[in-house]
Amino acid sequence: MQSLLRLLTRVPLHLLYPWSALLYFVAYHVMRWRRDDCERDVANAFPDKSASERAAIIRRAYRNLADTLVEAFWGFGASADAIKRRVAIENPEIVHRCVEQGQSVVLLTAHYGNWEWLLLAAGVHFGIEIDVVYQPQRVAAFDAFLRDARCRFGSRLIPRNEFIYDLLSRAEQVRAYALIADQTPKHKNDPRHWTRFLNQDTAFFVGAGKIAKFLDAKVLYVRMRRVRRGHYSVALSTIAEPPYEEVEDVQIVERYARNLERDIRESPSDWLWLQKKWKIRRPATATAADAKPAAR
Repeated sequence: MQSLLRLLTRVPLHLLYPWSALLYFVAYHVMRWRRDDCERDVANAFPDKSASERAAIIRRAYRNLADTLVEAFWGFGASADAIKRRVAIENPEIVHRCVEQGQSVVLLTAHYGNWEWLLLAAGVHFGIEIDVVYQPQRVAAFDAFLRDARCRFGSRLIPRNEFIYDLLSRAEQVRAYALIADQTPKHKNDPRHWTRFLNQDTAFFVGAGKIAKFLDAKVLYVRMRRVRRGHYSVALSTIAEPPYEEVEDVQIVERYARNLERDIRESPSDWLWLQKKWKIRRPATATAADAKPAAR
């Protein structure tokens, strides 16, 4: 399996895009993979849009996901220069200054644009090791392939169940932690914060704030924009920084949620609607304050 997957990474990108069209056709038209869930979520998120506008968002989201999958395979075999040509980071000096000053950074991103290329590009542009929390795959061969491919430019994948130990053991080092923070807390014991997001009660992890405060790290929101097919632009913005005496964990989560919501409203089809963001419901015991944006 690993040999086959590595072979796919050597196929030129322009020869992979026709497979993207096939993936889109099968997933959207034939299998109708999660179509009902997407239609419901998009309708709830954009009640002001017409049925035809919402349908166009969903079709484009499926096309973008198919492109992301084939682009990811190409990226896993691409050179550093090739990644730089396709993913431009507008202001990497923010991270460079933190490293020079001995300050760790927490990079918050989402399943938006091409998150696989984003990880590779960060390693290329920043020139420092980037720690990424991830959930190991069930198939060992596929997991090994992904670990090798994603770590080629200095990233380091940390299994979710080992993250706390790793964080504590390396706390004195200057680190860059990258979190895809739009994932839904699945387990009942996962600390979560409820807020209004795209017109719906939505649960977010609160771990990003805790990590930032523990490390005294700057928190950066990573905004990825699709310029055209196969080309992206990334901009960094500060959403929290020390001192943290008066900054609550949920305030950092709220600022992240507001930034992501803005990006989704600007280009809704670039977000991964198929991830079932609203598969858990807000419990009746949650207070009304949990659904209100915290002070910025």
